[in-house]
Amino acid sequence: MSLMPFASSRPLSIGVELELQLLNCNDYDLISSAPDMLRRIARQTHHGEIKPEMTRSMIEINTSVQHEYAALVEELHSLRNTVADAGRFLNIAVAGGGTHPFQHWSEQKIFDAPRFHYLSDLYGYLAKQFTIFGQHVHIGCPGPDEALHLLHMLSRYVPHFIALSASSPFVQGHDTGFASARLNSVFSFPLSGRAPFVLHWEDFERFFSKMTGTGVVESMKDFYWDIRPKPEFGTIEVRVCDTPLTVEIAAAIACYIQAMARYIMVERPGEPQEDDYLVYTFNRFQACRFGLEGVFIDPRTHERRSLREDIADMLLRIADHAAELQAGEAMAQIREILATGNGASWLRQTYAHEHNLSDVVQQQAKLWMNG
Repeated sequence: MSLMPFASSRPLSIGVELELQLLNCNDYDLISSAPDMLRRIARQTHHGEIKPEMTRSMIEINTSVQHEYAALVEELHSLRNTVADAGRFLNIAVAGGGTHPFQHWSEQKIFDAPRFHYLSDLYGYLAKQFTIFGQHVHIGCPGPDEALHLLHMLSRYVPHFIALSASSPFVQGHDTGFASARLNSVFSFPLSGRAPFVLHWEDFERFFSKMTGTGVVESMKDFYWDIRPKPEFGTIEVRVCDTPLTVEIAAAIACYIQAMARYIMVERPGEPQEDDYLVYTFNRFQACRFGLEGVFIDPRTHERRSLREDIADMLLRIADHAAELQAGEAMAQIREILATGNGASWLRQTYAHEHNLSDVVQQQAKLWMNG
């Protein structure tokens, strides 16, 4: 099977996908009500797209193609309101966050769709363990070679995106010690991790042809890479973020990635190198485990600093690009996360106050649904 052509898209356009938790309003455990929610929503006209996900306790909202923070957050507000209104009608709560704090994977039910059944047959219990909730961000690229260049240059900053969005400290009733435990489930899949180091589209097409020739993959959807090209959209897709606790934070993180992409495209701060990946898994682990307090090693200079410090430095470097993209409010929210903490910090602080994970999830749902 050949790789589809790389579509035309407006450079630096953005699109956001968010996977959301569906909760019963009794003990705030997950509830297998995605079919009911989607039937209710299908009766209404709404922005973007609202779709099923792997299990029936989750749904996904997708924005249309956007270009600036204000319009992006407005569409996310509209999508949130559509989902929240349907939830209120059905007595179902909706929440962000990368994991549900106390659900058990064995109780989840696969959504009745051919691809999800195929993945369940292929991956066994890992499919149900994939009841985790992430944010994916698409960035439009002027062409396929530029997409691969941007993919590898952004890979250096994957720990930024993990630390800023991290909101999954609790799993099956316990504090894991991780800021983003969600990504530990993603890493279980055999085609996860980083994309191969190729810089020209014809080389990527040859790689894809070899992989499909083995029978291991059929399409780009079979790669669970941290960042992957999406030729049918003309984008790259950043896939490492937990679903944040609010749509405002989700939009701010998307625009942070967008501003960083503009900085890379316009200023060309060096060329990607295979050796950039020598510290990749170490830096990514530090972001998952410790969030903003994690150690970040610069792959070129080998300088060590905290992720909080590296993000603050990046905010200075991309300030003019953020201004050009009308992303000042988004950057202010990123600075607020650096000052007050990410979603994992909020969840732990709420648990310290409530002493009960059901109450934590109730507060989490209020935060999402009420804005």
